[in-house]
Amino acid sequence: MRAIYQFGKTRRLMCVSHLDLQRFMQMALRRSALPVAYSQGFNPHPLLSFASALAMGWTSEAELMDIKLAAPLGKAAALEQMRRALPPDLPLRGVRLVEDRFPALMARLYWADYAITLPGPAWDKVAEAVPGFLAEKEVVALRKTKSGEKPADIRPMALSLEVTPQGGGYLMRARLQLTERATLKPDLLLSVLAQRAGAELPQDAQVHRTALLAQDDSGAPVDLFTLKA
Repeated sequence: MRAIYQFGKTRRLMCVSHLDLQRFMQMALRRSALPVAYSQGFNPHPLLSFASALAMGWTSEAELMDIKLAAPLGKAAALEQMRRALPPDLPLRGVRLVEDRFPALMARLYWADYAITLPGPAWDKVAEAVPGFLAEKEVVALRKTKSGEKPADIRPMALSLEVTPQGGGYLMRARLQLTERATLKPDLLLSVLAQRAGAELPQDAQVHRTALLAQDDSGAPVDLFTLKA
């Protein structure tokens, strides 16, 4: 059996790296008294994985952690025991108990939703570049990969993108591809928009992840947390 937890990461912990988050979760699992399965060998550690690493400096309300259990457990107990082990800045939103054969979350992840706050008028030109970006059939940009920077067409990686005025600045809502082969990160998107607008890129954008999504058989996005096997 596996327990899939959905949790958030608030601004107070935005500078905590993914590696530090992994270490913290391992300690939290030890405190929780959950029947967690451990690896074999000289240095056993809890068997857990994340759907996707959250970049340092970003916040989220939709992170997913997958834990292998060594014994059956009820949903209420799984939720309460983990909730007691986590601080308020890692709010637990829910848990799913699935069989071991349930697909790995990372393998089914396809899209991510972001709410990106662009504070102040310095972002005017970047916001104004969005309609032109959406009108293009192809937008080539340099993407960082494991083997270095490579040119890629990022336009298909932005499924949806909209900007609305908010508090003297803007709120950008974006659904961006997030797979092993093709990923468009919010910071690259903003950089490309700034280049197209001929503007300097401000450094005060606030990125908040609101959902992790898979695709159903028809290709439509579906919430990864509620995905059926």
